[in-house]
Amino acid sequence: MNEQIEHCLYKSGLTAQGCWDELDDYARECIEKFAELLILECANIADSAEPYLSSDLIKEHFGVE
Repeated sequence: MNEQIEHCLYKSGLTAQGCWDELDDYARECIEKFAELLILECANIADSAEPYLSSDLIKEHFGVE
């Protein structure tokens, strides 16, 4: 797993106190795939961001402040 994705999992609490270890392989793969899809979606937004700030477009797209 990518170190940055693992860091995000840690910050979200999924790796706290063995939670990640308690998940089955299917659940882990789904979470990793979700992270990859989210990153690809952000990259697509960033590619079309000119003349806007890509970070603003990404936050707006996902409804995150």
